[in-house]
Amino acid sequence: MSDESASLNFEKALAELEDIVKRMETGALSLEESLEAFERGIQLTRRCQSALEQAELRVKALMDDGTEAAITDDNDDR
Repeated sequence: MSDESASLNFEKALAELEDIVKRMETGALSLEESLEAFERGIQLTRRCQSALEQAELRVKALMDDGTEAAITDDNDDR
């Protein structure tokens, strides 16, 4: 991951990723531009995933005081 990607916050990285997807969906990019956009999109996706994982770890740490509430999917009917 480049220094530029590492310095992006989640919201900025997600916004740039959304912009890349919109540009690629138009079909107006050349093959080379599409490859570069795809590569950048992969970098941004990894950055967003990392930020989400870090947020999850922080939430788990905060809830680690014995009062942890169950975080479940709405579709989980157990």
